Amino acid sequence: MLELLDRIERLNEIGIALSAETNAPKLLELIMMGAKTLTLADGGSLYFLKDGELSFEIISNDSLDIQMGGTSGNDITFPPIPLVKHDQENHANVVTHCVLTGETINIADAYHEDGFDFTGTRQFDRKTGYRTRSMLTFPLKDHEQETIGVLQLINARDADSGEVIEFSKVDQQLAESLASQAAVALTQQRLVSELKTLFESFIRMIASAIDDKSPYTGGHCRRIPVLTMMLADAVHATNEGPLRHFEITEKDRYELETAAWLHDCGKVVTPEYVMDKATKLETIYDRIHTLEARFEVLRRDAEIEYLQGCLRATDAAQSVAELEQKYQQTCQQLAVDFEFLRNANIGGEFMSEADIARVHQLAQVHWTDTNGVQRSLLSDDEAMNLSIERGTLNDTEREVINNHIVATIKMLESLPFPKNLQNVPEYAGGHHEKMDGTGYPKGLKRDEMSVQARIMAIADIFEALTASDRPYKKGKKLSECLKIMEFMKQENHIDPDIFDIFIRQRVYQDYADEFLDPQQIDKIEEAQTPRFSIR
Repeated sequence: MLELLDRIERLNEIGIALSAETNAPKLLELIMMGAKTLTLADGGSLYFLKDGELSFEIISNDSLDIQMGGTSGNDITFPPIPLVKHDQENHANVVTHCVLTGETINIADAYHEDGFDFTGTRQFDRKTGYRTRSMLTFPLKDHEQETIGVLQLINARDADSGEVIEFSKVDQQLAESLASQAAVALTQQRLVSELKTLFESFIRMIASAIDDKSPYTGGHCRRIPVLTMMLADAVHATNEGPLRHFEITEKDRYELETAAWLHDCGKVVTPEYVMDKATKLETIYDRIHTLEARFEVLRRDAEIEYLQGCLRATDAAQSVAELEQKYQQTCQQLAVDFEFLRNANIGGEFMSEADIARVHQLAQVHWTDTNGVQRSLLSDDEAMNLSIERGTLNDTEREVINNHIVATIKMLESLPFPKNLQNVPEYAGGHHEKMDGTGYPKGLKRDEMSVQARIMAIADIFEALTASDRPYKKGKKLSECLKIMEFMKQENHIDPDIFDIFIRQRVYQDYADEFLDPQQIDKIEEAQTPRFSIR
């Protein structure tokens, strides 16, 4: 009775250990070692049911000093055992019969048991000098009573003499009880793993959907996690400066990488015509073509006026040469004016006050439509858009774009993240903040932001500067990007300590080698020093 109570106590201890273990290989070993301990078995095998076959997951034998699978580092080379052979259920093998019937099989001596094929067992014994006798094989069933695997124990031993004996009814009951707990632990771990896989696939699907939403930002959401983790690892590895004590564990890395994948999820609510606005006049289409048609009307009006003047010149003795000269000058001026507006529409250069004034002067020019109504060459909306000083977005559209980070934070804060991911909204929502508090959406300052959020801010800026798939610019050369970011550091827009690590550890070079066009990668002589010198 005392021995039985001791074994029951050990069963409880094993059950507690199983429920607490999160590492899959260690969990398998706990199951195997626990079963062997409870039944005093010399060896055993654990199988998982996959696609109609039983695959070996762990093999253990004390007498032969064999440990395979689990955390042993020794691969199992034995082929899986099919449940069906030649279109018939495979009841010849003990383990497959156990799965097919759902019953526990207790064999006193494998060499004197009818009904099963022990050819493989006897071949193994001949090769190793082992003698397989007693077997206890029982199914592992999940909470829905579906068999997920099989545990087979070999050669029970007498506690006093050490001789091989058959497995008792108590052994069988304890083993079946352990099997029930083991199946729960395995199912729980499988469900956690499946939920994790589902979650990771979901966030990558969102990122891909955002990238696919715009042909101009394709790959941005996929590149940011890579660059973010490169920089985070570099900061973790630094052993000097203010960030020498910063550490990031595997759990921390998972949280940060998740935030990096979700950092732009709010763009799902951003209209495509704003995200993809390649020129100042673009809405559903680029209105520069409509403007070009108006210039063509003005040119034709000038031509008509010229031809009509020629007809009148015969009677009034008017100089045809003067009329032609005036016509040619008008056409030339129209071409110059349209070329100016076409270049202004691109938004690649900074618009000076003189250029903006010229846009508004051209807006005062009139043309005549097909109904004979005189209209301004540029509408108020067109003049306003063409007067945008930098880029292609007007103030309203810029607010719409900036609102994506507000949407991101709102979406992420509405999700019930588990404890290990609770910082995702803060990390993802801070990549447009600046160290001096002039960023958005919350105007946070450096000491109000986590190191991870500051890392992501630098990653987002560098990726945007180097990206060659934007509608309004080409990818800049590496040296130009670093100079721009050095200015941003000096203006207290990005974290200076993290940027110094970004330069000193050559994170930019590792990223460039993997993602940038070779033509963008120029020589960075100053990259060996902590500070990047601007020339």
